Amino acid sequence: MRSVLLVEDDFFDTMTVKKSFEKFSVQHQLYTAFNGLEALDLLLGQNGVEPIRPLPEVILLDLNMPKMNGHEFLAEIRKNPELANIPVFITTTSALDMDRLNAQNLGVSGYILKPLDFETSADMVDSMSLLEKLLK
Repeated sequence: MRSVLLVEDDFFDTMTVKKSFEKFSVQHQLYTAFNGLEALDLLLGQNGVEPIRPLPEVILLDLNMPKMNGHEFLAEIRKNPELANIPVFITTTSALDMDRLNAQNLGVSGYILKPLDFETSADMVDSMSLLEKLLK
């Protein structure tokens, strides 16, 4: 089954993404990890975790997380030939130009500012439209 990996430490943001997938009828299985280390375990099948196979078509990635933040996670997957080409959309509360530049330098496909609000935010609707195109 085709899938998407959400790497997000906030429960409410995770629920918002799940609800938006339902609203937009995204048919992909949604996997979740609460930090970069958990996400790497899911992608690589390490530390006793069953790997996501086939690999997710898209990763939705928070930047500010405990244990391994989004920048560290993104740097790790970009170094791995098996994972390097997975499209990544950043979701974050950070509007700092430095965070955006670091993410762009690591080849992100999109940058979405929180709060995640699929009902009212034109940016989120545009992002979901782009995500839907990538997933077809």
